[in-house]
Amino acid sequence: MVWELSDSNVGSGLPLEGVRILDFSRVLAGPLAAMIAGDLGADVIKVEGPGGDPVRALAPPYFGDDATYYLAVNRHRRNVVADLRNPADFDRIEALVRVADAVVENYLPAQYAALDIDRLRRANPDCVWVSVTAASSGTDLAALPSFDVLAQARSGLMGVTGEAHGDPTKVGAPVADVVTGLYGAIALVTGLYARVAGRPGRHFEAPLLESTMSALINQAQGYLATGVNPRRLGNDHPSIAPYGPVRTRDGLVMLAVGTDAQYARLLVVLGDDELSATPDWVRNDQRVAGRDALRASLERVFTTRSTGEWLGVLAVSGVPHAPILDVADAFDQATIRQGDFVGQMDTPHGPVQSMRSPLRIDGVRPELRSGPRRLGEDTVELFAD
Repeated sequence: MVWELSDSNVGSGLPLEGVRILDFSRVLAGPLAAMIAGDLGADVIKVEGPGGDPVRALAPPYFGDDATYYLAVNRHRRNVVADLRNPADFDRIEALVRVADAVVENYLPAQYAALDIDRLRRANPDCVWVSVTAASSGTDLAALPSFDVLAQARSGLMGVTGEAHGDPTKVGAPVADVVTGLYGAIALVTGLYARVAGRPGRHFEAPLLESTMSALINQAQGYLATGVNPRRLGNDHPSIAPYGPVRTRDGLVMLAVGTDAQYARLLVVLGDDELSATPDWVRNDQRVAGRDALRASLERVFTTRSTGEWLGVLAVSGVPHAPILDVADAFDQATIRQGDFVGQMDTPHGPVQSMRSPLRIDGVRPELRSGPRRLGEDTVELFAD
């Protein structure tokens, strides 16, 4: 089979132009990995079963007939429908695999065996193969379905998220899927580099559980090194203070005072004799130990002015800080509103605003060249037989 590049991927000048990727994955982590490659110029073909990717129906909200969830991670790819249980469809997909540079999939082991995915892998031993899995293959959890919230629960992430005396809380965005998708994208580009370097045919796994645990970073290393189990601290940091929200007269301001020098600058800004005269908080370890008393003293001062007033004062202070914004306000801040991070993306239901890739290449952010497709929109073109 001849795999002609999509017109939108010809002459883009992007680093992955000419790379051909088949995406069998569904929902979020796998599609995100493939989308990142598409953002960088790869020609991606998404293969969906006759019922479509379940994420198409994960709504509200909808945009037209599709869930906005689907729109979020399925741009920059063509779309074919194939039933791998149908021999004719399987042969068509096998022909695409033979000319692909990489494959992304997230089949459960039972699905992998039932659909004979190994036969597809044998069709192109030089192909980079990225498997997004529930957990590392061969482990007890690898065969079980998993989702973002289950990974957040099992990984320990919820164990350090939430108020100290409250229930564990998931993160408000699907961070487990996102981290796993990013590891999947790293696997893709690493495998493609290995092909160029003469080491083709690498098989990568991006396991949801371990990828999410990797997001614990300092919390995990602290436990592994000391045996002390991290606890929930609300918005406080386990190792830095003040590093969280402080209450103002009418709201909150986020502080991130990461060094003793920054704390000294904060004292100058606040101009409070009592705080300045307290020697027990000069060093960060002292401030962490006395975080509750420190917070009370800070809020005694901060509640004398409004959030807006404090943001104005802190803006010229050299003290790291930020307003706490909701999603609408985040998109309305000047850096985003006046920049090029948000662009217009075409969809089967008309144009829609969408985030572009956060990456910039030689100072230029990749364009939104093509949006998500209708289910099976490119099947006839690609399966010309």
